[in-house]
Amino acid sequence: MTVGVKHGRDYEFILADLTKAVGRISDSYIFFEMEAAEWEALSGEERLEVQEALAEDLFFALGTEPVIPVGSAVVMYDAEHHRINFLIGEEELDFVTLI
Repeated sequence: MTVGVKHGRDYEFILADLTKAVGRISDSYIFFEMEAAEWEALSGEERLEVQEALAEDLFFALGTEPVIPVGSAVVMYDAEHHRINFLIGEEELDFVTLI
């Protein structure tokens, strides 16, 4: 059984980068079936906690499911280039390197 995606960088640095990338998806809260009003009611610290939880979920889920929709974005594991891509439409939003 695969646990997360293959990586060479320290997990804590990958998680920090993933959390930042998730934070760039304006409607990432949809992943947790939250309403916009619920998201807006959260403090900055609470939002960061939700984004970090989402980043962790994505890291482990991408090991078995290489493409995951998150709000208006799509998160994809690119094993060949050792990175996780965050895409909105046809434009790359961000990526996180794994090595």
